[in-house]
Amino acid sequence: MSQRNTRVTVQVVNADACPVREVLDRVSGKWSVQILVAAAHGPIRFTELERSIEGISRRMLTLTLRNLERDGLITRTVHPTVPPKVEYELTPVARELHETLQRLTNWAERNRVYIAESRAAYDEEHRPDGAGADA
Repeated sequence: MSQRNTRVTVQVVNADACPVREVLDRVSGKWSVQILVAAAHGPIRFTELERSIEGISRRMLTLTLRNLERDGLITRTVHPTVPPKVEYELTPVARELHETLQRLTNWAERNRVYIAESRAAYDEEHRPDGAGADA
């Protein structure tokens, strides 16, 4: 088999190794969505991301950024300054994804009160102490 055919086979195997479920898991993750939305306005530094994403730890931010970079959604640029300046920016593929995430985020914002009220009504109806309507 020629080297050319081997590379094609490897590409097919690599595509199979990254099923759609994995891609969706990565881009829809709690921290990934917030990082992609925060980084959409241009290059952003680690500390700016950390401050803009409530509740994320430095470790989780680091791991999520590394995974997004590995997946080709974020680029990491280290500027040769003292101290080093590191910036993160969306790739073209992530910019396309951002449009969808922005719509999803807007939908969540518009419907969060409705969902909270629905949860409260459901929880009241299905209380474990037997006091709910279905008890």
